[in-house]
Amino acid sequence: MSASQSVQPLETKTMSGDHLDLKDAFGEFMSTFEAFRQSNDEKLAEMESRLGADVLTTEKVERISQALDEQKRTIDQLSLKRARPVLDREQQMLPSEHKQAFDAYMRSGDDRHLRALDTKAMSYGSGPDGGYLVPPETETEIGKRLAALSPIRAIASVRQVSSAVLKKPFSINGPAVGWVAETAARTQTNTATLAELQFPTMELYAMPAATATLLEDTIVDLDQWISSEVEAAFAEQEGAAFVSGNGINQPKGFLDYATVDESAWAWGSIGYKATGVAGDFPANDESDILIDTVYALKAGYRQNAHWVMNRKTQAAIRKLKDSDGNYIWQPPAGPGQSAMLMGFALVEAEDMPDIGTDKTPIAFGDFSRGYLVVDRAGVRVLRDPYSAKPYVLFYTTKRVGGGVQDFDAIKLIKFGTD
Repeated sequence: MSASQSVQPLETKTMSGDHLDLKDAFGEFMSTFEAFRQSNDEKLAEMESRLGADVLTTEKVERISQALDEQKRTIDQLSLKRARPVLDREQQMLPSEHKQAFDAYMRSGDDRHLRALDTKAMSYGSGPDGGYLVPPETETEIGKRLAALSPIRAIASVRQVSSAVLKKPFSINGPAVGWVAETAARTQTNTATLAELQFPTMELYAMPAATATLLEDTIVDLDQWISSEVEAAFAEQEGAAFVSGNGINQPKGFLDYATVDESAWAWGSIGYKATGVAGDFPANDESDILIDTVYALKAGYRQNAHWVMNRKTQAAIRKLKDSDGNYIWQPPAGPGQSAMLMGFALVEAEDMPDIGTDKTPIAFGDFSRGYLVVDRAGVRVLRDPYSAKPYVLFYTTKRVGGGVQDFDAIKLIKFGTD
């Protein structure tokens, strides 16, 4: 495949099964990446031999880079589509009694069986607003889809609680320890200083609408429909909050905490390494700042570390090479896998900021130890057939919280001079 062919929009071929579609899409992605490498090498050679790269070559590199992003997005969508269960009820397990009762409530508003099985859900901190807990099967399915769609949730620790706030104690100065002889007297250790992290859960909602035809169609699995309708809305809101949420009626994002230069790091803030150039990589040895960031993280955290950035930042990094002339960004090894940057998996989070003066568009760390997502058990649905006639609205809510739990596990790259 030539470079000119590679930059065309990806067309998913109609083949027998999603697996073949995904395999074909990944093959086109790898061909485009090879065209990108050749064109970028040509651009770099022109920059070394002349005053600057040819405009046509630069535009060609940008077009192929954009095509790579589009093709990767299509591969992600195909991977998610393959993970979705089929709608044919004959191939699924028999529904539970709760699920059958919930199905009757969704289709006709008949809640008699639900009332006999469950207690009406009440909102925390507000008057009773009705609604019923979804069956466990539906809640589990929503959780799985959020893990696939919400990039930070996929790499963070997730804990389910039954209360409104999770309180987690931690030791500020650590336990007092020391060496002592076997028979020598033990001196009294200093009392540990404890502090407490709090992770309140906030309400997240979506309100899909259904037609009478959909509700009357018995072949349509309404649990599956609810899951698919709310997944994108929940994941989009979560993704933004886990990155930059201010903690007011939403989770607190890791970029909303105080940031300090790594040399002055202290608990309660996120350390960063500065590029030394306002809004750009260093003029020489651009990849060195990435190496410095990797080794700013302690060895125990690096074993499970991820890079987090958006597509624009990834496109800029895709063009960088190390001192030996090798590209530091490597494509995924297979469909559904992550791209690699300097040997560490890269996670795309579109809510990360773009490269700019004093911005922190790149994060690196062990997010499973650094960031905690708190889910309050239970997803509630309130059926509303009156507000948007002839449509039936399903007011779906869940409570989610989040925040940094280990400030030493996440590092940032700041595109600034200090």
